[in-house]
Amino acid sequence: MKMTRRSFLASTAIGALAVMAPQALQAAEFKAAIVMPGNITDQAWNQTGFEAMNDAKEKLGIETAYSEKVPQPDQLEALSDYARRGYNVVIGHGGEFVDAVERAAQRFPDTMFVVTNGFVSGKNYASISFDFKHFGYVIGFLSAKMSKTGKFGYITGQKIQVATDLLDGYIAGIHSVTPDAPVAVAYTNDWDDIAKGKEAALNQLNQGIDVIFPLLDNAQIGALQACQEKKAWGFGVWQDVYENWKDTVLQSAVMDFRIAIVDFLRLAKEGKAEGKVYKFDIGTDAGRFGTYNPAIPKEIVEETNALIQKLKNGEVKI
Repeated sequence: MKMTRRSFLASTAIGALAVMAPQALQAAEFKAAIVMPGNITDQAWNQTGFEAMNDAKEKLGIETAYSEKVPQPDQLEALSDYARRGYNVVIGHGGEFVDAVERAAQRFPDTMFVVTNGFVSGKNYASISFDFKHFGYVIGFLSAKMSKTGKFGYITGQKIQVATDLLDGYIAGIHSVTPDAPVAVAYTNDWDDIAKGKEAALNQLNQGIDVIFPLLDNAQIGALQACQEKKAWGFGVWQDVYENWKDTVLQSAVMDFRIAIVDFLRLAKEGKAEGKVYKFDIGTDAGRFGTYNPAIPKEIVEETNALIQKLKNGEVKI
């Protein structure tokens, strides 16, 4: 079931179902919706959320709905509309939904709200997150091992916690190999604009940077296009994107919200979901890395795998 921005803004509460508390319900009664900031074909963040809801529908037998390309000023209304219409769980897909989710949770105390990439929780709202610093650290370590210039770039949309945590880990991973190496940081203020992603990457590449970590949604395509054109290295995020960028992507940090969201919805359907932060780490089914580019020497692959294991075991502190 698709709900566009236009349709949810036009909807009313007339005839709305009474919202049921998050408790064990029959499959036909349980409904979950997701509100996303970008489009569902971005091969990154929003597509992952969309696919997660399809997985939940298939595996859990629940009714699902989604709204895509919802800007921040409209997020609260989108979340509220689903709550008014009786959805048991309503997900704001992205750290930028924190404020909207907290406000919606106050208005609709019998609905469970969720922020992905969030770090907040309350009586009827939760977050699904990862230990982002660990993933950033591995990407930084591999970047430093593969760079020829010793200059590194990081591009993201906004200064939200997921972006700063990944950046902190990325810098720490680079400096574990190349102490004091410069890391250029760019905020595009737009997660989806491919042209802006490419422009930001070209600006960094023209400074002699030869490895870039782009934490973006649809704009990731532009950043990787720039890396491809300049014969520089880049990384994927959220999904394993190696197959589409075989001459450009070294590795992908697969923080798999397809799995994490379905796990949460399974708990919610069983009446076991709590208002807390659900954090996944490296070594879980949801937290992993993708395909190593064959250009990476075997010994560096082995070193990277050993580092992942150390992070998993708590032997490396960031």
